[in-house]
Amino acid sequence: MLGALDRDRYEVIPVGITRDGAFVLERDDPGAFALDPDALPEVRDDGSRVRWPESVRSRELTVERDGVVASLGDIDVVFPILHGRWGEDGTIQGLLELSGVPYVGSGVLGSALGMDKHFTKTVLRSAGIQVAPWVTVTGDEWRRAEDAVADRVRELGSPLFVKPARAGSSVGVTKIASVEGLSGALDVAFAEDGKAIVESAVVGREVEIGVLGGRNGGAPRASVAGEIVVSGRGFYDFEAKYLDAPGIELACPADLSEPQLAEMQELAVRAFEAIDCAGLARVDFFLTADGWVVNELNTMPGFTPISMFPKVWQASGLSYPELIDELIELALDRG
Repeated sequence: MLGALDRDRYEVIPVGITRDGAFVLERDDPGAFALDPDALPEVRDDGSRVRWPESVRSRELTVERDGVVASLGDIDVVFPILHGRWGEDGTIQGLLELSGVPYVGSGVLGSALGMDKHFTKTVLRSAGIQVAPWVTVTGDEWRRAEDAVADRVRELGSPLFVKPARAGSSVGVTKIASVEGLSGALDVAFAEDGKAIVESAVVGREVEIGVLGGRNGGAPRASVAGEIVVSGRGFYDFEAKYLDAPGIELACPADLSEPQLAEMQELAVRAFEAIDCAGLARVDFFLTADGWVVNELNTMPGFTPISMFPKVWQASGLSYPELIDELIELALDRG
């Protein structure tokens, strides 16, 4: 994204967050954040501290280094390119709301609902949208009543997917052949979150679509669809999503009939509105023999050059830089 932003139009202030939660002033260097499988980029603590505006009456961002405070100027909009907890779960969005700073993407409620797979499914099911059957398990419940949980999971059939309820990018996800693998898979999931979901594996094509918010009070817009074709991996995991690992092919646009695409687009917009999304989302579906099943909804989808969200909009006629422009405009319109 740093490389794609129009520098004749935008003055960019890169802010990084360290593992300890410190906001630091980062280098404006796209090459510093290349996704190298052998050395993934990391925000280093260089001692700088970026300070948010002191009240909603100000938009001034400042940076403190060695006791000296310098102004970074007034900011117009924040683009929170963050995945996972504290990034797309409503927490950073709450900070920006308190600061009175416009930002790209969904607000506190939509971000929180989209991040928690249990509540995403609950809300979508209440809206009449088909989702994969699931069982939600907390760490305390598993330790207290393993046999009872296993009995509930057994009713889902097999194979199964075990996932942290509030994690992203397929981190902590395990596919198991039967309930006998549940304990080990839950250990992996609970390492990321104290709550996990166990889902029935859905038989069908894995198809994804992008949604953008409406302009000037208009309805949300859906892109064409893209399909994930799995040929040599168990599922679309972190390495395939971000490191271009082999065994996965992204077919875009997906080979769908006009009625199939129209129905998928309509369902995607319904899902977007059901969980109170804004700005953008990627809605993931399975196309089964019985129709469309929503797998999940991502309120801040991947934005790398190999990510599906930019690909489906490029196939819809919106280039990567134009997509960024559109998202910034949507955030500014919302105020």
